[in-house]
Amino acid sequence: MRLFPQKIDAVKDHLRELVAQAILDLRRHGKLPQDVPTPDYVIERTKSRDHGDYATNIALLLAKPAGMKPRDLAEAIVATFCDSQHVEKVEIAGPGFINFTISKACRFGTVRRVLEQGSDYGRGIAQSRESVTVEFVSANPNGPLHVGHGRGAAYGATVANLLEAYGHTIQREYYVNDAGRQMDILAVSVLLRYHELGGVNVRFPDNGYKGDYVVDIARALRAREGDRLRRSAIEITDGLPADESQGGDKELHVDALIARAKQLLGDADYRILFSAGLDWCLSDIRADLAEFRVLHDNFFSERSLMTDGYVQRAIDTLQANGHLYQEGGATWFKATAFGDDKDRVVVRENGATTYFASDLGYLLSKFERGFDRALYILGADHHGYIARLKAAAQGLGLDPAKIEIQLVQFAILFRGAERVQMSTRAGSFVTLRELRQEVSTDAARFFYIMRSNDQHLDFDLELAKSRSNDNPVYYIQYAYARVCALFRQLKEKNLGYNDSAALAARKLLTTPQEDELLGELMRYPEIIEAAALNRGPQILANYLRELAAAFHAFYNAEPILNAEEELRHARLGLCKATQQVLANGLNLLGVSAPETM
Repeated sequence: MRLFPQKIDAVKDHLRELVAQAILDLRRHGKLPQDVPTPDYVIERTKSRDHGDYATNIALLLAKPAGMKPRDLAEAIVATFCDSQHVEKVEIAGPGFINFTISKACRFGTVRRVLEQGSDYGRGIAQSRESVTVEFVSANPNGPLHVGHGRGAAYGATVANLLEAYGHTIQREYYVNDAGRQMDILAVSVLLRYHELGGVNVRFPDNGYKGDYVVDIARALRAREGDRLRRSAIEITDGLPADESQGGDKELHVDALIARAKQLLGDADYRILFSAGLDWCLSDIRADLAEFRVLHDNFFSERSLMTDGYVQRAIDTLQANGHLYQEGGATWFKATAFGDDKDRVVVRENGATTYFASDLGYLLSKFERGFDRALYILGADHHGYIARLKAAAQGLGLDPAKIEIQLVQFAILFRGAERVQMSTRAGSFVTLRELRQEVSTDAARFFYIMRSNDQHLDFDLELAKSRSNDNPVYYIQYAYARVCALFRQLKEKNLGYNDSAALAARKLLTTPQEDELLGELMRYPEIIEAAALNRGPQILANYLRELAAAFHAFYNAEPILNAEEELRHARLGLCKATQQVLANGLNLLGVSAPETM
């Protein structure tokens, strides 16, 4: 029988139950007014073990509405507590904090809980919370992913893992921008490289995509189509407005080039050209993400917003709700009525819908598909989307509290002291694939989430590649590998071990290093809760480093294999529990747990 039911944080849940029962008993006996609601109090770790393990502020929050002094109320609450085998001591501190010291039996029980629950230790009850669609990466499929996309990929994948561990039902989604202007620019870039490969030299636009991958796409297109799409240089460029380097406007030039390509090829052949770039880039992105251990459940096509009617239903909903108006031949959404900085065009004068209309349709689709909450993970340059999407939600009759946007700041790559510049069109960027090959997938996944997503990240290549204790991912993996080595040595020495013997002897784990390690293992469930609620993978990353430090300190201080048999079992059980928690945490971060280093 387990000491606690399997919850995300059984220890804190138990303390909360003690407090709730005490408040109920005080009301029942007339010591607290019946009409005073219980405030939203917290039970949290103390800053120092000198003040116990946990503290609650219930008395401070409830005292004034109850008409009592905080310390008096705290004393009344403590006096009403039921006996608990999991609490060794309760004290009142300061103006009325209630501090709990967890019993040794409960601390020893941590090993049992970890060994019993295994990979489920620290996880909440599956599907016990909201269903959430998490959209992340969603880079335009106009080239390979670069190191900037990598941070959003690592962050989004880890947040989704944490929310799932917390008990949410998660769908991981990639929004494929397969209908935008950037894809048309890629298409004409491929067309011109296609002609170059066929011996037709056509001036390449300043605003075109210049990476080597464009040549690869064009080569594959020629292999399928031969010269069938070939046109003369004069047909392609004659009469186009001047490009920027020719003294003109690069945007007008490339737009004219796109229009010319569509005219020359016709709808069917232009779609072949367009799809050649889209399909190559999307296939490359899928493969790259899979190698980065980032998997999406759904790749949602922007074009489907029109074909499946989401955009039109969104516009119709805004119209029915009275939130659209006509001005200058265009249709506008009254976004300022809901806190946006300006109203937004939904349908242009020529009848074409806008990008914002697509945003409306996509937002509506998330809830029409049955999700309770929509989490967008976007680049820092999308800051304006927050007010825009919140306004859109209200206009569509959705709860804006169910729309969440997390912005990921830029990752800056340093090679030595030199900052590496990135530009997708210039083709001089460092790809995510190149980064992984240089520093490893493990290092890349960990380093990307070491800092909060709202902070800029300087990615230190040399540190990421180093095999030293200064490299956090190496330091954590080394702790896991050390446990693996212990059990290999155990087998080589023909020494026995089993979990039952370890649990029976766990009361022998009394040294300061053992107690510290037990305390760290007990913290893991609340770390998962905090990391999930704060959308903060760095909370888990920092914890794993602290857990590894506690293990290394224990390993260096105490004999393990050479200890007396009963103590050896106890310490090996502690090692095995540590190994399990390290594996659980690393798995959520998308980092491997190697058996040898």
